[in-house]
Amino acid sequence: MIKTGLIVPTLNAGGLWLAWLDALVQQTRKPDRLLLIDSSSNDDTVALARERGFEIQVIAKSAFNHGGTRQWGVDLMPDIDLILFLTQDALLADAEAIQNLLAAFENPRVGAAYGRQLPHQNAGPIGAHARLFNYPDRSQLRGLEDRGVFGIKTVFISNSFAGYRRAALMQVGGFPLNTIMNEDTWVAGKLLLADWKIAYCAEARVFHSHDYGFSDEFKRYFDIGVFHAQTPWLQQTFGGASGEGLRFVRSEMLYLLKFAPGLIPSAILRTGLKWLGYKMGATLQDRLPVVVSQCLSLHKAYWRFQRAN
Repeated sequence: MIKTGLIVPTLNAGGLWLAWLDALVQQTRKPDRLLLIDSSSNDDTVALARERGFEIQVIAKSAFNHGGTRQWGVDLMPDIDLILFLTQDALLADAEAIQNLLAAFENPRVGAAYGRQLPHQNAGPIGAHARLFNYPDRSQLRGLEDRGVFGIKTVFISNSFAGYRRAALMQVGGFPLNTIMNEDTWVAGKLLLADWKIAYCAEARVFHSHDYGFSDEFKRYFDIGVFHAQTPWLQQTFGGASGEGLRFVRSEMLYLLKFAPGLIPSAILRTGLKWLGYKMGATLQDRLPVVVSQCLSLHKAYWRFQRAN
């Protein structure tokens, strides 16, 4: 029988956590193992999860790494065939969410699958559009042969709600052990190159969105630029991100014209900050002092590790 496991990294999960746990309990298909990897929360995140049957592993906050921590969790589940990931702020939208995601693996060529992210009910128009743009209402099955159609979007995936076939994940070496972000994109690219498929399951839904401030928009895209500079094989294989970026901007402007025209100046400023952050991260990340990169970055723990090494 195929065994499933769920890995959830947490840090002070906050007010949404009880609803998150309740949504998990209500699932029609429950994982066989539940693993919480907590970065030393000082609230009741761990206690509440333990009450709901989670195995608990606590690490230092400074030890968390997007790829390395998840791979450590995978290594703790050697008996699991299908490994699911959820983040603490991705709220399962209905009782069939996990069941629908797991259904993608009935296709033996699917190495990874991810679900649809809907904006939270209190999401602002800019954050809501980002989810609607990146997570359409129709499912997709993508292989390496589709890169001419989807370009860099061929490797799009999100560990906020995703699953991996363990055999496929380990075939490509697992998650990278020290990456600033986008460990899921890295694995998706490796899976496609190894002739696996990536499934997008529009029927498997979570509520998950962010309303970033101006500073965080810049820092996030600085980190994306760092990631792409360190993984040139992705754009060499699947194409650059500029075309997709222009398509996003056009879509955002049309959406805001219809629903929130007053936010268009804000969106234009954000676009400029994203571009600047990405360019700085992509071109200067190996020339800036680590302490400067840390100031410009959203994921500061990554640079503490770089400074220590």
